[in-house]
Amino acid sequence: MFEGFKDERIDVGEVTLRVRHGGEGPPVLLIHGHPRTGSTWHAVAPRLKEAGFTVVCPDMRGYGQSSKAAIKDDHGQQSKRAVAGDMVRLMRTLGFERFAVAGHDRGCYVALRLALDHPQAVRRLVVMDGVPISEALARCDAKFATAWYHWFYFAQPDKPERAINADPDAFYQGTPERMGAENHEEFRAATRDPGTVRAMLEDYRAGLGVDHEHELADRGQGRMITCPTLFLWSTRDDMEDLYGDPLAIWREWAADVRGVPIESGHHMAEENPAAVAQALLGFIPG
Repeated sequence: MFEGFKDERIDVGEVTLRVRHGGEGPPVLLIHGHPRTGSTWHAVAPRLKEAGFTVVCPDMRGYGQSSKAAIKDDHGQQSKRAVAGDMVRLMRTLGFERFAVAGHDRGCYVALRLALDHPQAVRRLVVMDGVPISEALARCDAKFATAWYHWFYFAQPDKPERAINADPDAFYQGTPERMGAENHEEFRAATRDPGTVRAMLEDYRAGLGVDHEHELADRGQGRMITCPTLFLWSTRDDMEDLYGDPLAIWREWAADVRGVPIESGHHMAEENPAAVAQALLGFIPG
């Protein structure tokens, strides 16, 4: 994977991030979701690099081979605000003050927080397979709670760790045939590490607490995404089933937003990387 990319550990202050980066030209930051690592972009990143972009694929703090921050009572060490701060410092360390960013799943919330907290840094925003946490919770019904029960289960203390660590392969599943052999190997190593499992759960604990509070504060203050925004959603996932028109939700958060469906299941960067790359290349040049 990532032939021609550098694979480095970069200190961003509170944590050290494992990051793959390569290419020349305008910078694009790709942020993975749960329970993946930066390797989820292994078939997308080379396409962007070949098209003339500098591509940066970190493991978020707590995930993969990035280091873990000390756990706080409010789980704020894994808040999207903290992770977004890591990303800004990472990009500055690599020499980029302003960049395009795409985030999938939990990375979608980090990308949103980047655009809200650091508007001077984000030139173009791509959010993938998610709506803001506060919007999902405001619409939570039996259908959502059944399909996305893990949001609430993961927020419970200790029990999720015990269940996952007892048989991580059964809990997280994933196959080399669907994910690619090297990507699957990296994913499997991460999900079998108890420290990484706890940090990933802390992501969800922060989501229902401090992250939700931050978004409600944004809405109360009338804060909006100021850069052009693209929403990508998987046609074989449940975005439309849960929300009808999820793009309409994003229009409440961004003045300039458009949408593109991707023919795939949830892990679109692995299942249909050509379509994801095409959508990104049609948007991020600006």
